[in-house]
Amino acid sequence: KTDAGLYTCDIGTDVAKSKVSVQEKPTEVTKQLEDKTSVAGQDISLSCELSKPDVSIRWYKDGKAIRKSQKYDLHQEGTRAILIIHDSTVKDS
Repeated sequence: KTDAGLYTCDIGTDVAKSKVSVQEKPTEVTKQLEDKTSVAGQDISLSCELSKPDVSIRWYKDGKAIRKSQKYDLHQEGTRAILIIHDSTVKDS
């Protein structure tokens, strides 16, 4: 059910009209990523919280898109977006 539409106030001799449109609130990051320090060889988990669940997100490292692979695991749990870097190396910094 939507609240958008044409609303009228009719007094018989005159009518007032209002067109109402409702826009979705933009998704926001509600909890930022935290800096991490790790020993090489360990898995590193990064996560952030979003204002809405199941939003399409993309992860980047130094401006390059990260894709799901043996190295990277990307998933979402409700409003939480999670990136796991497997078997970290100095190059992952």
